[in-house]
Amino acid sequence: MARSEPKTLESLLPKVLARLAGESGRGMSLMPLWVAAAGENTARHSRPHHLEGKTLVISVENAEWAQALTRQAPSLCERLNEKLGPGTVTALTFQLESR
Repeated sequence: MARSEPKTLESLLPKVLARLAGESGRGMSLMPLWVAAAGENTARHSRPHHLEGKTLVISVENAEWAQALTRQAPSLCERLNEKLGPGTVTALTFQLESR
């Protein structure tokens, strides 16, 4: 039986985080990937809330952030899937944070 090359923690971590988010339904475990995909400024105003199947629900501060991120959703999904694997997140939805 041939052995595969060892995997790095960096390559395994996103898939583990996605699995945790999927199993628990809580998206907060995806925060490091959200920061990488959306950028630090955007991440200060939004955060992953939960994962419903392949839809990642993002909490946002206000309607303006929801509108801006809705326009960016396809590219954000693409950037998330670069880390998580193809088709892991197929859609983003946005909800206002409850404070």
